[in-house]
Amino acid sequence: MSHTPLFADRTHAGEELARVIHDVLTQQTIDSGVKPIPIVYALPRGGIPVAAPIARLLDCPLTIVVAKKISHPENPELAIGAVTTFGNVLWTEQKLFRKYDARGREVALNKAINQAKSLEAQLIPACPQVDAENATVILVDDGIATGMTIAVAATAIKTLSPAAVWLCTPVAPQTLLPWLEQWGDRTIVLETPEPFWSVSNFYAEFPQVDTLEVIEYLQQQNAMR
Repeated sequence: MSHTPLFADRTHAGEELARVIHDVLTQQTIDSGVKPIPIVYALPRGGIPVAAPIARLLDCPLTIVVAKKISHPENPELAIGAVTTFGNVLWTEQKLFRKYDARGREVALNKAINQAKSLEAQLIPACPQVDAENATVILVDDGIATGMTIAVAATAIKTLSPAAVWLCTPVAPQTLLPWLEQWGDRTIVLETPEPFWSVSNFYAEFPQVDTLEVIEYLQQQNAMR
């Protein structure tokens, strides 16, 4: 099915998202008389190029929260859940893996946790020291298809006692928005196309983001502060 991409690339999407988030924060300051303290948390790797322009415009720290999907034992592309390095776990509907015993789920879970911890270990040295307590956390990914990873990431961040957690992304399915709203205090999505194909279909360019690129984004943003 032919379609017109909504964004040139992740940076373009991030710049557009940054303006919307900045406007909402500004209005919130006007309404409440209290200026929020923003911190941008990105879901690596793909969320980082989107998050970087947001942190730059808000002049705030850029850091990460790592969440990985838990893959179906027979179909690695199918997520049966998601987990963070904090140990937060979110499972999908039981019917997707009901024929697998607890041991099978445990193996899949441990594999995902190990992947998450490995990625975090590579990226943490480039992350700033941040205190999310009483901050407005801007949680960013390059797109939301099922919502599992951003939801479990939001759950992890809430344990840090922020003032608010905002789920922010360039593109997500319209039908998913009501479900997403339960995981954060505000949801900001630029485009909600239906029918919804994979996230990559809404970008003209959507290359893999490697670990070194993520480290560079983190170092560049945090060196400017």
